Amino acid sequence: MMKSSFAIVVLATLELSSSTRADDWPQWRGPQGTSVAAAGDFPTKFSPTENLIWKAKLPGVGSSTPIVSGDHIFVTCGIEGQDSVLAYDWKGEVVWQKSLGAERAGKHKNGSGSNPSPITDGKNLIVYYKSGTVASLTHAGDVNWQVNLQEKYGEDTLWWDLGTSPVFAGGNIVIAVMQEDESYVVALKPEDGSVAWKVDRTFPVQAETAQSYTTPYVTEIDGQQTIVIWGADRLTGHDPKDGNTLWTCGGFNPEDKAMWRVIASPGFSDGIAVVPYGRTKFTAAVKLGGSGDITASARLWERTDLGADCPTPVASGGKVYVLSDRGQINCIDVKTGKDIWVDAIPRASANYYSSPILAGDLLYCAREDGVVAVVKVSDTGMEVLSTNDMGELIAAAPVPVRNKLLIRGAEHLFCLGAQ
Repeated sequence: MMKSSFAIVVLATLELSSSTRADDWPQWRGPQGTSVAAAGDFPTKFSPTENLIWKAKLPGVGSSTPIVSGDHIFVTCGIEGQDSVLAYDWKGEVVWQKSLGAERAGKHKNGSGSNPSPITDGKNLIVYYKSGTVASLTHAGDVNWQVNLQEKYGEDTLWWDLGTSPVFAGGNIVIAVMQEDESYVVALKPEDGSVAWKVDRTFPVQAETAQSYTTPYVTEIDGQQTIVIWGADRLTGHDPKDGNTLWTCGGFNPEDKAMWRVIASPGFSDGIAVVPYGRTKFTAAVKLGGSGDITASARLWERTDLGADCPTPVASGGKVYVLSDRGQINCIDVKTGKDIWVDAIPRASANYYSSPILAGDLLYCAREDGVVAVVKVSDTGMEVLSTNDMGELIAAAPVPVRNKLLIRGAEHLFCLGAQ
């Protein structure tokens, strides 16, 4: 393990750090982890040539979403068989590049060894890979420390490519490992990568159902900072101080079916989690909070006629937008589960693997074939403003930040702006 002395980041509130700027994009789903961007003047029509500020050729394969902190854009990928991370400036130039050990390449056509998105507290960058490597680097590219969870606790037993991103919670770096047999949640100390705590999260389920590719969500519930984790047919709340389970909500697989792994994370609004599951067939809402088994009291509603396998729902202002893998959008009242409206992006043979991002009244939806739809949403319906072909596969989520749109394709990082 490599060590260096640098300030311990104290995260006593929901804020990532006092060093994180309001116009940063410090993690997969943006500043609050909700897939909602700050207000801005973002492009609604673009291509590899139209409204293009710059594009940078990526040196390797990765499906992680870029993050933004200060003067840097950080991207992870595999380079010549190595887990790697790059920092770009706002001209699209590489500031630095660092390799961190042998890569475990992806299995899925849209997967990679670099599916988890990096996170930053505004001072240091945390990266995580399918190989099990977790590392902390300064924004200048110096390695603070590096550990490997799989060397410590065994290789992952996922059937596909690890995709869970780390989060900051309770002053630590928290990673959920949800897989066949033994699953766990671990917190690493930011100063040296040592283990602050590790708790078991193993439940008795059928084959593959324990496997989860979701990312935890950190929020405050009734004055208690809580890590909300989805997987193995259960939504659980954990205390960031020690990882102990505060509450558990089940009932998502009453017939105890096999092969019910989950990819999409829940959407969150108004203290409610909207949870897609059952391979596109089901969506349910859970009121967060309480103690012990909250299944009977917390389940608000369930739908058996819609869902999403890969795209994570985005919720804001009491409404949740559920984008199906085939492009249908249900705008749902978070509290009642009733449709406010239902519409669809023009269909194609390709699916949506990327999660939608909401920027004001614009919903950015990236399809695997490289077409990004810009959808204007309102209380009464939606309008597809444009469908923009970027010319290469897209699995990462779009990033609307600082009046620009960052799109990470299979071959390029694009920076786009409004005319």
